[in-house]
Order: sequence, then structure tokens, then C-alpha cells
Amino acid sequence: MTQKPPPKQFNKTPIKGTKYTVLVSSAKGGVGKSTIAVNLAFALQKLGFKIGILDADVYGPSLPKLLNLKEKPKSEDNKSIIPVEKFGAQCMSMGLLIDDQTPMMWRGPMVISAIKTMTQKVLWKDRDIIIIDMPPGTGDTQLTFVQEVKIDGAIIVSTPQDLALLDVKRGIQMFEKTGVKILGLIDNMSVFKSDDGKEYKIFGEGGVKKTAKEFNKEFLGYLPLNQDLRKSADYGEPLTYSKSDHEISKLFQSIAEKIKQSFQ
Repeated sequence: MTQKPPPKQFNKTPIKGTKYTVLVSSAKGGVGKSTIAVNLAFALQKLGFKIGILDADVYGPSLPKLLNLKEKPKSEDNKSIIPVEKFGAQCMSMGLLIDDQTPMMWRGPMVISAIKTMTQKVLWKDRDIIIIDMPPGTGDTQLTFVQEVKIDGAIIVSTPQDLALLDVKRGIQMFEKTGVKILGLIDNMSVFKSDDGKEYKIFGEGGVKKTAKEFNKEFLGYLPLNQDLRKSADYGEPLTYSKSDHEISKLFQSIAEKIKQSFQ
């Protein structure tokens, strides 16, 4: 009666057509996951990886805006979906299947069904790495991925604000309990530099690096608030793709180099 049951084993399968699956996550919303996921994907592309990008946020998909995607995914057999291609990347998002003004008023089972469709029925082809932009929280979407999909690593994104880090710590523990390797943490919106050269640490300082040390995880780097990065996101042309020599692109490139080492 006192014996603990063995931990539940899940039958995890890789996403067909891809070698490595990497989640970009944070249990907190509004910390810049989507912008980082897309720019990091193209930084990895600059290193020679063939990339796919999956927008897993069913309720608030961002990928169509970030890449200015207008084309609808096609299907040749009415069962599988062919991902849309942009800038050499294969892309998939629920936002490509619905009107951008349509609210997704779905309960959990419908969300799980949508995630399974995007991981099992999308015809990814010859991709080295698929970057998955995760929604905030630790709910149905996250549990579907960590229980059913072979994940090769997760990247945690946060601002250095204490309030954001409260949720981030929950996310880290979720991944640890489900056996997902955390590749490292990124400190986003770490500082704002004004035109006169002064730096303003709007969201605090050092919180993400301290959290990485607390959980014995690698700290991948700082990304400041930057107007060019914001503009490129609004225009639908990632900075790491359009301006690889930009100072922000070089920061992404440095993070991508660290991630590359995890797959060597």
C-alpha cells in the first residue's frame, strides 16, 4: 500500500521529416518568445541548418505576421498538410488555416486535436531542426508535446522581471518533471539604450541569469529592447535573415552557436 507507483512512461515519437525538435518556451506571456523563436530559427539557418518553424499557439498565432505569410497550406490527399515555405524555411501555424480576425474559442480536446494534426499530419521534408514557438502556460499544448513528441531540447525565454520569473520557474520544473532537456535560458528585453547612449534596465537586472544558476542551467545570453528588431517583426522579415550583420543579429548568432553545440 505504501509503495509508490512507477513513473508513467509515454510513447514519444519524433516529428516526421525532421531530425531535432526544439521548443522555445516560457510559462509567462509577453516576454517575446515568438520573435525570438523566428529570429533564432534563421540564425540557425545561417549556420547551415535546414529549418522548420511550427507555431504551436492555437489561441494567438504569431507566425503569419512575423513572416508576412499570406499563402494557405495545401493538401494533396485531404489528410496531410504541406507546410508553407518562406525564406527557405518550412512553416506551419493555425493562423494560416483561419482568418486572422477569427477568435479560437476552443476547449482543451480541440486544442489537443489541432496540435496532433500539426505534429503528425504536416509533411515536413528534410529538416535538420524544427523550432516550435510555444504558447504561455503549462497546459494542454505543453503537456501534449512533452508526453507525445520526442523533444530534443527546450529554450526558456524571459524578461528579468521577478513577476515573469515566477512563471518561468514553473515552466522549468514542468520540463524537468517530464524529462525534457533544457538547453538554456535567454534574457530578453534586458536593457534599452536611448539615442544618447544611456542604458535603462526597465525590467530589472540579472534575474534570468540568476534563475539559470539556481536550476543549474546554461545561460545563453542577453537580448536588449531594440526598435529594428520590432520593426522587422512588424514588416514580416526577420532581422537575422534580412540583416545578418546587425548588432542584434550577431547576438542571436552567438546564441545559435551555443545551441548548435548541443547537437554535435
